Amino acid sequence: MHTVKEAARITGLTEHAIRFYTDKGLVPTVQRSEHNVRLFDEQSINWLFGVRCLKQSGMPIEAIKTYIDLCLQGDSTIPERGAMMKKYGEAARLQLEEAKRHVEHLEEKMALYAEILDGKVPDTTNPGTWERMRDMHGDVFYASSAWTGR
Repeated sequence: MHTVKEAARITGLTEHAIRFYTDKGLVPTVQRSEHNVRLFDEQSINWLFGVRCLKQSGMPIEAIKTYIDLCLQGDSTIPERGAMMKKYGEAARLQLEEAKRHVEHLEEKMALYAEILDGKVPDTTNPGTWERMRDMHGDVFYASSAWTGR
């Protein structure tokens, strides 16, 4: 049997996370000592590894709890568990595409900064100077007259 501290060392989770997960019912096989200290056997450690994996994949705690409850019901829930993986897999793919767009945007900004530093283009990245540049890029910058109808 392992203590919270030992379970943290084994799983790579923090002690706080382990306590949180057990309090949320995500480790159904956790045991308690006579002094109410959490004790983890091999199966409990496996549940913690499973929770860590699902959490790292982006699944929220409530969904992990649902998944664990389904696991406890047995093989008859394999279709539902598979559907959950598909749902969160699709969400993860969407997040990946969004992250790729963020990286592309940042790469464009890095290239712009390189051109600014080389003196090829003026600095248009500082909102504090945009008022001076309105004549250069009036279609891009906020103008109160555009909002007030002036």
